[in-house]
Amino acid sequence: MKKGEEPGKSARERALALRKRVKSKKPDFKRHESWRYKRVDESWRKPRGLDNKVRRKVKGWPRSVGVGYRGPRVARGLHPSGYVEVLVRAVDDVGKVDVETEAIRIAHTVGGRKRVEILARAGERGVYVLNPGRGEEAVEEELVEEEGEEIEYVEEGEEEK
Repeated sequence: MKKGEEPGKSARERALALRKRVKSKKPDFKRHESWRYKRVDESWRKPRGLDNKVRRKVKGWPRSVGVGYRGPRVARGLHPSGYVEVLVRAVDDVGKVDVETEAIRIAHTVGGRKRVEILARAGERGVYVLNPGRGEEAVEEELVEEEGEEIEYVEEGEEEK
């Protein structure tokens, strides 16, 4: 064990902590001179010009993207919670997930009813859901609206009669 490490922490947890520390010191890489011209988007593009100061790493200019800013290999592609994300579109997909290492993200195309079924299956298996959303509440509201029951809303300060 290295100096300063806590005993009992897994390699994944240590890698996530290291990634967080490295990322906090990493600069926000912006495209060269995007701060000067409105027409130049901020998203990073590799500078290729002959006289480009960022490409030449001139002192006083922003740092360029480099391999040294990369996080630990174990933590790459992991969600901040430490799980590998798995996209789920159907209820059966929840059964294929490894509970220990993977967490599910419900696809945005999944409707309210199927979302509730997926959440129920995930709850049974103990699978971590990254975007549970409103789930059951949304389905209950839909069912009430379909049945044609009138929903009365009472504003603050008014009493029910």
